[in-house]
Amino acid sequence: MSHTGEWNVRLHLFEDDNGTTKAHVVLDTGATTLTGHGDAHRNPADTNVPEIGDELAAGRAMQDLAHQLLNTAERDIQGIAASQSRHIVGRTV
Repeated sequence: MSHTGEWNVRLHLFEDDNGTTKAHVVLDTGATTLTGHGDAHRNPADTNVPEIGDELAAGRAMQDLAHQLLNTAERDIQGIAASQSRHIVGRTV
């Protein structure tokens, strides 16, 4: 059985005056929406290179999102296994 799908991901980056970059990544699967968050903090003594803060914050937000997605899949697997177990227990053999 073939399956195709399309999920949408939006990444938002914000930098404040204190050298902190924040990223929010939003995954919309059509059935659920997950949001990952990540921060990057620049040492005041470091050169201001916004791209590095963006990369770190975005990477951390995506990593947070990946963990949430894996946890969601694990809960779904456990739910299916529990449902199948109840179905088997309730059957007359």
